[in-house]
Amino acid sequence: MTFSREGLPDWLEPVVRAADTIQPLQLSSFLPPENGSGRQSAVLILFGEGERGPELLLMERAGSLRSHAGQPSFPGGALDPEDGDPQREGPLRAALREAEEETGLDPSGVQLIGVLPRLYIPVSGFVVTPVLGWWRKPSPVGVVDPNETARVFTVPVADLTDPANRATAVHPRGHSGPAFLVESALVWGFTAGVIDRLLHYAGWERPWDHGKQVPLDWHA
Repeated sequence: MTFSREGLPDWLEPVVRAADTIQPLQLSSFLPPENGSGRQSAVLILFGEGERGPELLLMERAGSLRSHAGQPSFPGGALDPEDGDPQREGPLRAALREAEEETGLDPSGVQLIGVLPRLYIPVSGFVVTPVLGWWRKPSPVGVVDPNETARVFTVPVADLTDPANRATAVHPRGHSGPAFLVESALVWGFTAGVIDRLLHYAGWERPWDHGKQVPLDWHA
């Protein structure tokens, strides 16, 4: 399983350049432990093209889950032994497998175009490889297992870059980070952080009010 950059739309070129040049600390201050600990996982950052132009595939986790309940995220999860080497093709296989299990996505329509540096989620101990993909042949998506996923949706990149939809999410413990108010959802945490940096290094970011704060229980 390898990457391919053939036949990509021109608008994806800035994302490919960002994937090839972005350094770990430019993406996040939370990097994998040097001792190699952490559970290997992967997420699929899938770009498609909808009626309003470029868009991203996201899902909302079920409210009954013990961790990250109700939180919008990229499709993804932990690597299984059959996924292969975590340092090579493992994250690619895991990202596609988890996306199929969670959203019903047909992996054969996805063209993998790169990976971002591995990141660390301290609260869960996951070492996450963000895998970038182009939705070359779109397929129907939706909730596969209601116990895992509440909904599946796409977000136009134009909405993600709209300053009116940008804010700083404030955690009850005082932590704060970038957030997006899109599709009646508050996208925050790891997912919002990666989107924020991708928009920045792809040159798509527009000036927005970092002083605009929203609580994590924000609802449209």
